Order: sequence, then C-alpha cells, then structure tokens
Amino acid sequence: MNYNNQWLIEKYQRKDKIKYLFFWGHGESTSGVVTQSCLSQWWVAPFRENGITYPTAEHWMMAGKARLFNDEAVLQRILKARTPAEAKKLGRQVRLFDPAVWDEHKSNIVIAGNLLKFSQHPDLKEFLINTKDRVLVEASPVDTIWGIGMKSDHEHVENPLRWRGQNLLGYALMAVRDKL
Repeated sequence: MNYNNQWLIEKYQRKDKIKYLFFWGHGESTSGVVTQSCLSQWWVAPFRENGITYPTAEHWMMAGKARLFNDEAVLQRILKARTPAEAKKLGRQVRLFDPAVWDEHKSNIVIAGNLLKFSQHPDLKEFLINTKDRVLVEASPVDTIWGIGMKSDHEHVENPLRWRGQNLLGYALMAVRDKL
C-alpha cells in the first residue's frame, strides 16, 4: 500500500471509520512500558546493518542522505554522532545535496531504517504490529514534512484536509508495519 495524504483524504471524504495514533517526542516511559514514543526517529534503539550500528533511525536516515550524495566525510561524522540531534545537524551539511533527488529517495530510506529498527527489537515490533490499522500520525507542531505541523490536541488534528504537513514518517511506519 502506498500511504500518503491523498489516500487518507479520500478515506476521510468517504467518511470511512479512521482510527488515529498520534505520536511526537521520544522520551521513555517511567514504567519501562513501550509507548508510541518508540515511533520517533529519535528513539534510542540501536540496530545493525552490514556491520554498522545505528543508535537511532535518525542516524540511519542522515547516513542514508550522506550515502545518496556520496559524501563520505559527512557520513563518517554521522556514524560517530552521539545524539540524533547531532546526526540531523550533520545531515544538513551533506555536500552536493539536491532536494529533488532527496525527495525521490527519502521515504524509502526511512522505511528501510525503520524496518531494521523494528525487526531487531521484538518489543518495538510488537508495539508497531499492535497498532493494527490505525493511521500513524507524527503530531509535530514544527515538522511539516515528516509530521503534520500540529499537535495532537489541535482542534483539527483528525481532519487531514486541515493538516499543515505531509506526515511522511507516519506513512513510512505504516509501510513498515505492513512488511512486518
């Protein structure tokens, strides 16, 4: 399934029953129970691919960006980044960056990283699978690409026609859920 805002808007306009799961932030619960925070790119859940450990899915995404544009120097710095914020900052320094090329590849990069993350952590995999057919929504008030540009308590949060963002992360996670 190719999930996107157009797909969701069509469901919404048909008045299909839609169940949402909103998430934003990456803090662990104090009880140790896995919550929707695990859906964040910044959630610390190290995973391995080809002998390389990625502390977060954000590290994977930024490393993928550096690889896409053949920036080995920035790639090596991303792989050594201590935090997802540092990895993100380094990702903005990738040389020869072309937004059109990035737009073509970014969702598949995020899907691949999250497939690794969730398949290598049984507790996270179980959480994601148990979201069933819910529409996963990154309710970030500041991110209009990976999120919807509004918080989960916004009066229009359940109306995709009013979203300010593309929710690419939510849709990528739904694609991962389908593959698991």
